[in-house]
Amino acid sequence: MKAIVHEGKDGLAGLKVQEMPVKDVGHREVKIKVFTAGMNRRDLAVVTKRHTANDPALIPGSDASGIIEAVGDGVTRFSIGDEVVINPGLGWQKNSDAPPEGFEIVGLPDHGTFADYYVCTEDHVEKKPEHLSFEEAGVLPLAALTAYRALFTRGKLTKGETVMLPGIGSGVLTFALKYAKAVGARVIVTSRSKQKQKDALELGADVAIDTESDWKEALKEERIDLLIESIGEATFNKSLDIIRKGGTIVTFGATTDDNIQMNIRSFFYGQYNLLGSTMGSAEEFREMLAFVAEHQIKPQLDRIFTPEQYEEAFEYVRDSKNFGKIGIRFNQ
Repeated sequence: MKAIVHEGKDGLAGLKVQEMPVKDVGHREVKIKVFTAGMNRRDLAVVTKRHTANDPALIPGSDASGIIEAVGDGVTRFSIGDEVVINPGLGWQKNSDAPPEGFEIVGLPDHGTFADYYVCTEDHVEKKPEHLSFEEAGVLPLAALTAYRALFTRGKLTKGETVMLPGIGSGVLTFALKYAKAVGARVIVTSRSKQKQKDALELGADVAIDTESDWKEALKEERIDLLIESIGEATFNKSLDIIRKGGTIVTFGATTDDNIQMNIRSFFYGQYNLLGSTMGSAEEFREMLAFVAEHQIKPQLDRIFTPEQYEEAFEYVRDSKNFGKIGIRFNQ
């Protein structure tokens, strides 16, 4: 099968398209013919942080949609021809405060979805929402699940509250914007890009400001209940300063430095809540798919690349050119 493979060199230089063997279908496993594989910032992190001198060839990729082409013995939930999406979380079935020991994400350490075929157990597959095309469904799983847990399981967002999304443009935050509006919340976004601010307003954001502006001055009339923080050191203290007393920050990533400094006295006097969030369970994945179907939510699809355009696709994400999700088309 054709696959995008990382091997032999650090970073993007280690990527190439080559033929790889298809894994045999085992007990309770299904083979999925991949139509679209979604790309996430995680995929960039995987290929830039691997110690390639000793690591074997790896197929990256965590998201995919396609059809079931073969089923192993013991499979009860799917039949050949079913249209499906992959749950990128492995080993986290029931919702819990944190992932269980042994939780992994598709695409590292084992092969991922950037290939013509992907084989996994039926526990990590769900039916494709009917209102989504294969391209839309293929870019959905990881980002849509991350946004769902951050907003609802952790952030407890409800109708009438105000949520702030600094750095709008990523797949996760564009999903968060659409989810928040679906439940009747008020949404504030930031971006350094005027175009992304405009795009966010067109998607339903109520307010859009420059990330490098004085947030307190620009938002002095706002009362922010929840803030989804994914930038890290560059904006964390601005985020903490803008949340209402007793408000909540949920963080799931750090596109700038991981390490932050904060005034702990100001934090506890403000009675703030700081919560971490990572991906989500299979239970939440199914809840998210039901939510997406109920509200007819579609991913903000930016671009679809071919496997041969892998370098351009990785650079597109690296340089934050995307507004929403990008994907790679296989078998079409």
